[in-house]
Amino acid sequence: MSVAVLEPPDEAALAGVVRTNYAAGEPLLVQGNGTKRRMLRPVQAAHTLSTRGLTGFSLYAPKELVMSAAAGTTIADVEAKLAEHGQQLIAEPPDFSALLNGGGAGAQTLGGIVATNLSGPRRVAWGAVRDHVLGLRAVDGRGEVMRSGGRVLKNVTGLDMCKLLTGSHGTLGVITEITLKVLPAAERTGTVVLSGLEADRAVAALSAALGLPWSVSGAAYLPAEAAARAPGGGGESLTLARIEDFAASVTYRTEQLRVSLQEFGVATIWDDAQSLAAWAAIRDAAVLPAEPDDAIWRISVRPSRGAAVLDAACQKGARGYLDWGGGLVMLAGPATQTMHNAITHAVLEAGGIWTLLRAPEPMRASVAVVPPEAPALAAIAKRVKAVMDPKGILNPGRMIVGI
Repeated sequence: MSVAVLEPPDEAALAGVVRTNYAAGEPLLVQGNGTKRRMLRPVQAAHTLSTRGLTGFSLYAPKELVMSAAAGTTIADVEAKLAEHGQQLIAEPPDFSALLNGGGAGAQTLGGIVATNLSGPRRVAWGAVRDHVLGLRAVDGRGEVMRSGGRVLKNVTGLDMCKLLTGSHGTLGVITEITLKVLPAAERTGTVVLSGLEADRAVAALSAALGLPWSVSGAAYLPAEAAARAPGGGGESLTLARIEDFAASVTYRTEQLRVSLQEFGVATIWDDAQSLAAWAAIRDAAVLPAEPDDAIWRISVRPSRGAAVLDAACQKGARGYLDWGGGLVMLAGPATQTMHNAITHAVLEAGGIWTLLRAPEPMRASVAVVPPEAPALAAIAKRVKAVMDPKGILNPGRMIVGI
């Protein structure tokens, strides 16, 4: 357990902290505001190094659709800044603060989102967080400042450090500044909704919707228990396909999509307010039927296998829903080794991967919180870790024991 929280006010001071701990060989728990601390394996460290003191914007060029901000800048501040110019974060990052912290509020940071590569429903159309990171500044395990990428697309030669650090959970470097591509926000949001479908039929409907020329930007399936937690939900399952754009375009395209999906049942159209509320709940997993003591898994598979994984987990007593057209499976269930084994077995059978988002600390310390890598990939990961963090002081064991 960490015994001190260090909050350096700038990058130079942060690098100094890392250099001091590197010289002493003392591990650091790296975090922003700590909203994702319960994800993955617990870290045993002498100190907690927080980036919350690194805040503010070093660049925002609305006409160029580019923003640079310090890692400790909150997502709320980033979104507010973008909203002033009618723009948005492309990957629609989820806020799991309540899910991970038992209802606690929390203010997640930009650095935390990039370090975990957490993306929301829009990923199915626009890609993950890592696809929109143009540049990064970070401090490696020696305390040396690194810079990768820049402020334009296709500005990478050699090893793409942006891709490497995004999603590394602070195990390779402490991100201090991020440059992102942003996009104009939609004027209107509409959702085409089918009720009462089973999971496999719902995935077929979502696949059809995503294959049509109406630019669907969200595709989710909520079984009845999850649908009951969604704004506008009732006693039946819901299959939802979202369209975002100019008002007139959304009106036309949602109607065309509704007609196109008639073979799957009678569809309705949710308006802007109802759509926004429902997709926020899906994004943040507020629809997940989770009990306070449940473990929570976040699973990525081929969309065609999502329904099978969901059904297999539910047969074992788990509960969940699908996003990304079936490619994302969110599950909650008893925090036991038996349940974990059943879920991870189903995921491996489907050729997918899992992340243990939440569980009691003893469970997180004893089970595989992410899938084991193939020997060749594991060897590469160890070599990269040895170069980036020679003494293994940055979030040691966060993802995999010994790394």
